Amino acid sequence: MPHSAAAPKPRLAISACLMGDEVRYNAGHKQSLLCRDALAEHFDFARICPEVAIGLGIPREPIRLVGEPASPRVVGTVNTQLDVTEPLQTYGQKMADELEDICGYIFMQKSPSCGLERVKVYRDNGAPQPGGGRGAYAQAFCAARPDLPVEEEGRLNDPVLRENFLVRVFAYADWQHLLKDGLSRRALTEFHARYKYQLMANNPPQYKALGKLLGSMGDADAREIGPRYFSHLMTALKRCATRGTHSNVLLHLSGYLKHHIDAADKQELLHLIDQYREGIVPLVVPLTLLKHQFRRHPDPYIAQQVYLQPHPENLSLRNAI
Repeated sequence: MPHSAAAPKPRLAISACLMGDEVRYNAGHKQSLLCRDALAEHFDFARICPEVAIGLGIPREPIRLVGEPASPRVVGTVNTQLDVTEPLQTYGQKMADELEDICGYIFMQKSPSCGLERVKVYRDNGAPQPGGGRGAYAQAFCAARPDLPVEEEGRLNDPVLRENFLVRVFAYADWQHLLKDGLSRRALTEFHARYKYQLMANNPPQYKALGKLLGSMGDADAREIGPRYFSHLMTALKRCATRGTHSNVLLHLSGYLKHHIDAADKQELLHLIDQYREGIVPLVVPLTLLKHQFRRHPDPYIAQQVYLQPHPENLSLRNAI
């Protein structure tokens, strides 16, 4: 079903410095108001600082990535004999196993342990390599949990990336509930049906491809196909929806109302969808009218669509896209 406020809070892992913990090399923090205030209302956080966890002190010598961008070493900036590559990688694998109940992870950007992309990597002579790399802890963690939604805190300032990440987080939580209830052909088919329009917004071809994957399945196959289906789903949802794909979904949904609303109401709805497509109003505007019409003219299939409420309404994520 679409997200409801009554559901228990999902759990996110987060770089501890983003929550205001003074764990950085200089005994400072990088507190994120978005995480501390807006998201903390909806999530329980597991705060992690891998550098402190592997025994580096506070304050401490800064570390950096050195070598090849694809597989750099993590060494001290002053004492280059200090090499914490393996401890960070081992801790990443350990946490990937231990944090089995999380639905996502928010990492500190640019960090040689936690950064997800474009972290500075230096040559042995001190010159920066082009492109950059990924923090050693984050690399090991993500390799062990490829389906988990992950994002850097800085990128969450982009409204489209923020909404996309939280759609994936709540989809992951939804899947965890399904696994607790047990995988069956019926459960998988119903899950896929509920994600029809969300997939159509994010990645239209994948809705059909995933439907085909489930189409030939019997009850005995559900346990084998389920994890493969979910991996494909999470990959599909990584693609950000656009004004064009959202507008297409809104038009599809409005088609369910064609026998129930009069010409003036239809015209108003189409006008708002056009205004959204052209960038004049945010997504919340046509969506609010659409939900109003479905409250007046309920449709059981539409009522279960995740797309209508993929995350808590008071996060206001669709007011900015």
